[in-house]
Amino acid sequence: MHYPEWMFGLLIEDIKVAWQSVRTHLLRSILTVLIIAIGITALVGILTAVDALKNSIGEQFATLGANSFSIVAVNFAHKTLDGKRLKPQPPIKFREAAMFKELFEERAVVSVACRPTGIAIARYKDEETNPNITVFGTDENYLKTNGYELESGRNFSKRELESDMRIAVIGSEIKELLFQDRDKVVGEIISVNNLSYTVIGVLKEKGSSIGFSGDRNILIPLLSARQYFSYPGMAYTISVSVPSPELLNEVVNDAEGVFRGMRKDDLKSESSFLIRRSDSISEQLISNLSMVTLVAAMIAVITLFGAAIGLMNIMLVSVTERTREIGIRKAIGARITAIRNQFLTEAILICAIGGVSGIILGIAIGNVVSLAIGTSFFIPWLWIFLGIVLSLFVGITAGYYPARKASLLDPIESLRYE
Repeated sequence: MHYPEWMFGLLIEDIKVAWQSVRTHLLRSILTVLIIAIGITALVGILTAVDALKNSIGEQFATLGANSFSIVAVNFAHKTLDGKRLKPQPPIKFREAAMFKELFEERAVVSVACRPTGIAIARYKDEETNPNITVFGTDENYLKTNGYELESGRNFSKRELESDMRIAVIGSEIKELLFQDRDKVVGEIISVNNLSYTVIGVLKEKGSSIGFSGDRNILIPLLSARQYFSYPGMAYTISVSVPSPELLNEVVNDAEGVFRGMRKDDLKSESSFLIRRSDSISEQLISNLSMVTLVAAMIAVITLFGAAIGLMNIMLVSVTERTREIGIRKAIGARITAIRNQFLTEAILICAIGGVSGIILGIAIGNVVSLAIGTSFFIPWLWIFLGIVLSLFVGITAGYYPARKASLLDPIESLRYE
């Protein structure tokens, strides 16, 4: 559609007049802009941080692949999807885990692991870690099924796993803490809770997710963990990686049936263990963030509602103060639409300034959180668009009534107004 050139000139003139009015009533304009900016900042900032957190969770679980799952024991902390707490079940025994691995090793890559302690202390010469090191007893398949890669050194061999050898694969953070700037650490001997272990490998950095670090782990042979770190009721975890995602559902169903038989679960009862798919865990965590998104939207709506009321009040005051000006403009031929558009443009301009300021601040705050959790700089195009739309909506909604009131003023009464 072709618009006459004079219409664009009129729009530019309205913007100039609106800007002049904003500068004339600078304090009131700044306060309104700040209210709108705070609302948009709350919306864009929180939603940007939530999106960054979602990306971080997705990236962390993507390292496990879309074709893996774990069989774990049900403990007091586990709940159903609707929040109901599950009844604790007996831990998975080593005999059950080993038998399952033997049955399924032709269909998938299966690993058996245990977590005997999460408060171990690692030492090397004069260097010592805090008591927050997690020790895992693992087999030869643990790295593959849990998404780890080696930075240097090698994995455990089957012969080493079957013998009582004190060897270890350490996380990158432990390497930094104990060996600092040294490049070669393979072959060095460290102490884990006063037991000596020879380092045979170092894991690549994996980063932290939702408060847990994959780089503060020490992996030792499963037999060594059972011999030196065992305690009554120690639970074992089974991790399974199938050849392709298309086979995942089939293998999960088969695994559940086989393991129910091993655990002698009654046909009418629930399974006495949990099957955790890597993709379902991330989806559940991400879905839990929807409440944060809802709260952010409510905060923004409430703040913007207050901003709309404040803007409408300022515009009504502006109409009252400029009544004589409106009368003069009407006396020299200004049409109703011209008066209305002038005041409406002023309201939209104030909201646009506040919206742009809020978007910039929101992106900055959201990306501070993004960088803090280890993800890259994130530009939330969807929330930027939403912020712009909301700003324009507030400007039009709050500015229309004052603008209409100004356009309907009687020119004779306006000229007589003092």
